[in-house]
Amino acid sequence: MTVDRQHLARLAENQPRSGGRFRNLEPTVAHGLGDFLRWQLAPGRRFPKGRRYTLLSPDAGKLAHPPAQPQLTWLGHASFLFQYEGLNVLTDPVLSDRASPFAFVGPRRYTPPALSVEQMPTIHRVLISHNHYDHLDEATVRRLHRRFGDDLCFCIPRGLRRWFEKRGIRNIVELGWWQSQALSASEEVFFLPTQHFSGRGARDGNTTLWGSWLLEIDGYRLYFGGDTGYGTVFQQIGELFAPIDLALLPIGAYDPRWFMSPVHVDPEEAVRIHRDIGARQSVAMHWGTFVLTDEPMDEPPRRLHQALADQGVAEADFRIMQHGETRAFPMQDSAADPLADGAA
Repeated sequence: MTVDRQHLARLAENQPRSGGRFRNLEPTVAHGLGDFLRWQLAPGRRFPKGRRYTLLSPDAGKLAHPPAQPQLTWLGHASFLFQYEGLNVLTDPVLSDRASPFAFVGPRRYTPPALSVEQMPTIHRVLISHNHYDHLDEATVRRLHRRFGDDLCFCIPRGLRRWFEKRGIRNIVELGWWQSQALSASEEVFFLPTQHFSGRGARDGNTTLWGSWLLEIDGYRLYFGGDTGYGTVFQQIGELFAPIDLALLPIGAYDPRWFMSPVHVDPEEAVRIHRDIGARQSVAMHWGTFVLTDEPMDEPPRRLHQALADQGVAEADFRIMQHGETRAFPMQDSAADPLADGAA
């Protein structure tokens, strides 16, 4: 990958922390318990109705023998199976019925996962963006480790090593923002900033890092955006890494804006990220699986369609996939691509 390594090294020296806890690169409003209760207890407020979406059934046999071109399957929420050059990669695999530390309470899943661990091809890499329960699911992690063992490498944010090692997982790549590691002769992974936060309990807020991943496999660049609010960091990512062949970007869990905007983008901001990072193609995620916030479950795709029209981006360049859908995303010809290096 062509990237300014010296610039990355300088950026990596600054891992913003305060009082032993990580913080975002840009100042963000921190909402405490009072703000949370103000949202939850607002007069007349109620969670929108849950909805189960059409679930396609991926062909497990075909997934075990994928085509030569890059291929993506949406499992639901922020969980994808990406396949290319013999590698099978999962993003934030969450297959449980609830995004919660408890099996009986917490956000429930309305659309089942498209694959079970037992139906998956051999998984080689897992990218974890942060430790919130709808992105780091202990039951799924344990099942993956039990089936694939130490041949499976977990790429994790700084501070999560102890959590994984307590569960017997040792094959770990733990990175801070702007850091990278070669995973093979043709494969390198970069951990990049987002605007969010971390925590699984009342006392561990921001003690582990959060972020996004850029995985480069034999010249193909996959960007997994994790969870994020909008910030200028995406312009910086674009300056360093564009063009990106395929970006997985969140479009849901954004209302009410006064509470959610620091940490969750809306569809209009997702399109801005698509443009900022120089994505050739993007796929929407973080919608249609759990009810986490106040917008109707079917609103994010509708708003995305309008945002694409308003910002002059073709719908074919930022796709909505169905749960369980498998789609190819071939590398584009850089010679004819306006996003190619040096073409801008």
